[in-house]
Amino acid sequence: MSSVAKSELYRELPSVDVVLRSPDLVSLIESQGSSAVTDAARTVLARLREEISSGLLDTQSLHLALEGLGKAIESQLRSALRHSLRSVINATGVILHTNLGRAPLAQSALDHIAETATHYTNLEFDIAAGERGKRDIHVDRLFRKLLAEVKATTDLSTIVVNNNAAAVLLALNTLADSGEVIVSRGELVEIGGSFRIPDVMTKSGAILREVGTTNRTRLADYERAINDRTRLLLRVHRSNFEITGFTEQPSVGELVGLGRERGVPLMEDLGSGALVDLHNFGIHGEANVLGSLRAGADVVTYSGDKLLGGPQAGLLSGRSDLISSMRSNSLFRALRVDKLTYASLEPTLLAYVKRDYGAIPVLKMMSLSKGEIGSRAESLRKNVSTAKIRLNVIDGESVIGGGAAPSSVLPTRLLAVTHADLSANELSARLRSSDPPIISRVEEGRVLIDLRTVLPAEDSKIAAALTRI
Repeated sequence: MSSVAKSELYRELPSVDVVLRSPDLVSLIESQGSSAVTDAARTVLARLREEISSGLLDTQSLHLALEGLGKAIESQLRSALRHSLRSVINATGVILHTNLGRAPLAQSALDHIAETATHYTNLEFDIAAGERGKRDIHVDRLFRKLLAEVKATTDLSTIVVNNNAAAVLLALNTLADSGEVIVSRGELVEIGGSFRIPDVMTKSGAILREVGTTNRTRLADYERAINDRTRLLLRVHRSNFEITGFTEQPSVGELVGLGRERGVPLMEDLGSGALVDLHNFGIHGEANVLGSLRAGADVVTYSGDKLLGGPQAGLLSGRSDLISSMRSNSLFRALRVDKLTYASLEPTLLAYVKRDYGAIPVLKMMSLSKGEIGSRAESLRKNVSTAKIRLNVIDGESVIGGGAAPSSVLPTRLLAVTHADLSANELSARLRSSDPPIISRVEEGRVLIDLRTVLPAEDSKIAAALTRI
């Protein structure tokens, strides 16, 4: 297109003032305000100028665009004013999908958040005494009930910080600042976001003392490394990968025995940190908090938004004297959590105390059988009415995700979707552009939908989106 032709098209674009006087925008300005509508109009007109400049619009297509200018501005305004953080439908079958916010919260947690977020609370107020209290008392009482099953020889306590990385940092800084921490080379892990154990140890002020090799570390390696500068034995659960074959690793109990013999506490970083035995859910090889404490670990660190099924938080459970030292560390105030975290964590822990595991979405998803998921998939398939899309229900596997139980899979039934005119990637993109966005998997030229991670009330939304596409 010549520059002259483009100039003629530019002249056909109305000014922002003219657009704002359009009858189509009167109600929009009244409801959303002149400033917001003006910004949306400028954005839409700027987009048209760019399309003219790129040669994407001719006279006919520009006229069509100008006819729909009011709707385009309204659409732009909705997009601009929409929350960036949105709910999505997780149809990937990855239960603890880090990119999708990991564990969804229990309904009781949502109710308690709504109740406490809209009112003043007794976050740090002792109602009975009428004086200042401590914020962590709201969950420590529940942790004490849950940890009472350990029947430890010493009193156990728990504190909460903002994530597990913070928990590890606080524990290392409190227990081993300027001292040595012994850890196996096979446990110097990196998790999401390039978070590495050696790096957090450096930040904590502790000195890393590596022992053993990547695949084999013996108890004798720890024993030889202990000296008068040793402050802590650290065991890191390899939660997001496995080493198989020619391997060796001391048990928690063996390290506990060595630590007590030499007067050095043992800390275990579990990462995911389940509060129940996951064998009942078909998950094997994943350590749990109570098991580590029963074995004698002095401090255990773990996450709140993974296998626990609660909010993002870093939890430290263990010997009360060690936990008390961490609570007194000035870092604890910098890393502590707010009332909304406690408001969602308390009902989650209450569900564990009552053994109401079905109330915790993560555990509910893990407990779903292949048959239950298959029945839902068949029902959804029948509710999609379109000649363009082909749907088949096939066998598949769900995974835990979130750096938990890397070798464990759960048998499931998948909805395999293909489209007559769209590639699998194009179809997946169309699903993501739905409202709410639907996040699926693409494998072997098909879109795969796993209903294990889809709430039952969301099945109809997937069927409607597929029908529209």
